[in-house]
Amino acid sequence: MSWSERHDNPKRRKTRDKQDRGYHHGNLREALIEAALDLIARHGPAGFTIAEAARAAGVSPGAPNRRFRDRDDLMVAVARLGFELFEARLSAAWDEGRPEPLQALENLGHAYLTFARNEPAHYAAMFEAGLALDDHGDLARASENAFAVLRRAADTVCALMPAKSRPPALMVALHIWSLAHGIATLFGRGDGSRRALPMAPEELLEAGILVYLEGLGLRR
Repeated sequence: MSWSERHDNPKRRKTRDKQDRGYHHGNLREALIEAALDLIARHGPAGFTIAEAARAAGVSPGAPNRRFRDRDDLMVAVARLGFELFEARLSAAWDEGRPEPLQALENLGHAYLTFARNEPAHYAAMFEAGLALDDHGDLARASENAFAVLRRAADTVCALMPAKSRPPALMVALHIWSLAHGIATLFGRGDGSRRALPMAPEELLEAGILVYLEGLGLRR
């Protein structure tokens, strides 16, 4: 028997065992991610510690060490999951340019706003947690995969223009991204930081995309 086994306080061990019964080996990671999402929603991406996430998940303070090195590692997992969900929803909205590319582009913009409104905690972890993409390869890849949907959309839309007047598709993708992200962040959030707007965010985005496309010589 080890020293820790001989001298561990029975009452403390009983409390710890009771806490840890709230999860099974396979879902500790998911429980901590869910707890982190709830804390982000209430306090922002910088407003809690990993010990608080453990407490919210109903596990002992040391339990997160089995899945995450530290708080940043937990936040990376939350952000990566967010980007994976984001990519899936953008892809479904774009639908390979159906029913036609300009309508599909509008659908893509709406999906961006819907994600920001319905998943504010993921959105905050993805874009506001200050995570360095260069330090987290899996997170960087998830982010790039989501942006790739916008890039495919821009490639398709640019192909509608005459080759001699066609702008770089990457530039168009970045413009659309900036427009959608700015409106989502300022006016489309699902939390208390949303600013008042005398119209629906979707209407503002539709108008912005329309003006932009007309500037490129495209009309729906």
